[in-house]
Amino acid sequence: MAPPLLELEGVEAQYGAIKALHGVSLAVGEGDVVALLGANGAGKTTTLRAVSGTVRRTGQISFAGRPLDRSTPEAVARAGIAHVPEGRGTFGELTVRENLRLGAWTRRGRVRGEEDSVLARFPALADRARQPAGTLSGGEQQMLALARALMARPRLLMLDEPSLGLAPLVVASIFTILRGLNEEEGLAVLLVEQNATLALEAASTAYVLETGRVAVQGPAGELRADESLRRSYLGY
Repeated sequence: MAPPLLELEGVEAQYGAIKALHGVSLAVGEGDVVALLGANGAGKTTTLRAVSGTVRRTGQISFAGRPLDRSTPEAVARAGIAHVPEGRGTFGELTVRENLRLGAWTRRGRVRGEEDSVLARFPALADRARQPAGTLSGGEQQMLALARALMARPRLLMLDEPSLGLAPLVVASIFTILRGLNEEEGLAVLLVEQNATLALEAASTAYVLETGRVAVQGPAGELRADESLRRSYLGY
């Protein structure tokens, strides 16, 4: 059996004196879509930050068989992990194309013109390639954040609340794109999503966090079918 692409073992993390994670262990296989669920404050975002090296943490994290225990955010990105945080973080004064080119900073060699192949998955962005990112709608900015992450050609994409504040049709479009990336290119995805129904439909495996600990884990289909679990941990 092949080792996981990403593996966390006993990861703890804290902000100052406040501990946010208490021994989180999880795995993402090559080409898997894994959902990370739980109430607000459960530790979902902190788990992504622990992987990307933007929060103080202990425990073991490995990616593609190599430890990430002391890696900086830059090293994590170069290793092949792209993190799209909540809030999108696009550069409003730069055009769509300029934002995309910034996404390729981890790569060596020429990437000129490669944004066209990425934009092919995002027709709404292709029509606005020369516009400043700040003039885009919220949904288009979320797509731009995702497209920019893809410019790095990651092996693992970490997404934090991609549906937050967006209209249902826009959310459906984003998840269709994610499904295509996973099925056609084998991109692994670690997805933090408040909409548990949406996340469980997209994922093959799910972990439910409660106060910084893994409370439940298993195949997404089984968690989706377990009514008592949904009511206890997911609120629907």
